[in-house]
Amino acid sequence: MHRVAERYVAGATVPEAVRRVAASAARGHRGSAEYMGESVQDEAVAMAETEVFLELVRALDEAGLDSSISFDLSHIGASVDPELGYRNAVRLGQAARASGRELMISMENIERADAIYATYMRLHDEAGLANVGITVPARRRRSVQDLPRLLRYPGRIRLVKGAFHESAAHSHARNSPELAAAYREHAATLLGSGHLCSIATHDRAIQHDLARLIDDIAPDPAAFDAFEFESLIGLGTEQIDTLRARGLPTREYTVFGHEHFLYVLNRIAEEPVRLYQAVTDALGPWLLPAADGAGGDVVDGQQHT
Repeated sequence: MHRVAERYVAGATVPEAVRRVAASAARGHRGSAEYMGESVQDEAVAMAETEVFLELVRALDEAGLDSSISFDLSHIGASVDPELGYRNAVRLGQAARASGRELMISMENIERADAIYATYMRLHDEAGLANVGITVPARRRRSVQDLPRLLRYPGRIRLVKGAFHESAAHSHARNSPELAAAYREHAATLLGSGHLCSIATHDRAIQHDLARLIDDIAPDPAAFDAFEFESLIGLGTEQIDTLRARGLPTREYTVFGHEHFLYVLNRIAEEPVRLYQAVTDALGPWLLPAADGAGGDVVDGQQHT
């Protein structure tokens, strides 16, 4: 399972995450690093996890890397007490701002959405943290109403499809035409507004259509500072490299931490073909012998997905 996880997870520690962000930077991509975890129920644990995020900020500073920080509010105490989550988010936002970084709030299950958006707005209205951004899932039907409200705030908006298992009353079905249409519509709104945004999808067709839209609405490279295409490590590597080669701004999202088992399973479950890649990764040392006779890695699995 560790071999399977290596495709999708940088490792368990801050230094491992920084090395993976550096590898993305060497390919021309900005970074985003997330220390995985959520639903912390103990205040002491939430405080300790917040310190890991602060350590991550310092390590990225020392390495001189252009990388944002991403996190779940429930990881830093919001499930214990919303005020605790808010205070720790302020600490992270201030630390990130001091080093010229964005802090991105990830989305969680739909029962937490109102509280997450309320905390996001509070971080702007009360703490004045313009460097804090928010994640919006196109799958959720409510995003039609949420997006106009969020556009009033200066923080970057990361548009994702969303991998949550929710009822049809709340969300479009995964891989459905309705979801693809909703994603394109929300992305066009963001790109047309000139607001800071991340187009976070591995859907080749959507990437292609939006790149053409950008050619129409933002022909001047000076306008490219407002948007970027974003991809998770281990997914869509060839695609994001191609977008970067076209001169488009890109960001590669690195996750790390000990709590990665369910994350890896979710990545595999999203696209059943990835199960074959997982088997290949797990058996890699025995499948293809290296030139010197030792066990070697298989070819880059991005060609198989």
